[in-house]
Amino acid sequence: MKKIKRLPLLILLLAIPALKAQSVFGKWKTIDDRTGKPKAIIDIYKDQKGLMDGKVIEIVERGKENFICEKCEGKRKDKPVLGMTIIEDAEHKGDGVYKGDTLFDPQQAMTFRCKIWLNPDNPDELMVRGYWAFIYRTQTWQRVGE
Repeated sequence: MKKIKRLPLLILLLAIPALKAQSVFGKWKTIDDRTGKPKAIIDIYKDQKGLMDGKVIEIVERGKENFICEKCEGKRKDKPVLGMTIIEDAEHKGDGVYKGDTLFDPQQAMTFRCKIWLNPDNPDELMVRGYWAFIYRTQTWQRVGE
């Protein structure tokens, strides 16, 4: 009889990691859609307003570890990319999709509107689409294990 009572608890404990893996929040490795090479690790989190933000917490591209945004304007001008917030105030629009006006690409020193969602076929892949007018590019970022 004791084994039967423990079964629901065991199922719940096994399900917890799967539930965590379904979130857009966490650490993601950016993959350049042109070269296929990893560039940085981004921490995606909820800000104080409950909106999505993303910050560069590690640069993995060789030779770019100390990259300074010289082409940037405003508050990002001549600042290190490491520690820079590149996603600001993206809002949940339902069905796991987040949209916002600020997806910053330090390489190009350009800001895009964005749409961000988990790949429905693989929750360890984050689809990150940047829009500029009617033109867009989509990158697939990979979840970083804790």
